[in-house]
Amino acid sequence: MSDRVMDPVCGMEISKEAAAAKIEYKGKTFYFCTPSCKEKFEAEPDKFSQKST
Repeated sequence: MSDRVMDPVCGMEISKEAAAAKIEYKGKTFYFCTPSCKEKFEAEPDKFSQKST
């Protein structure tokens, strides 16, 4: 299993270990490259959670 994931806000590929932040939403964990991407996700989670694979 790959430890690479995509930040759902900016689309940057990051490793789970190197993620600056993470959040659980609707039973799924989302990882972010910066705290500001996490803040944008929290403001509009339904918009960004649809982008993640």
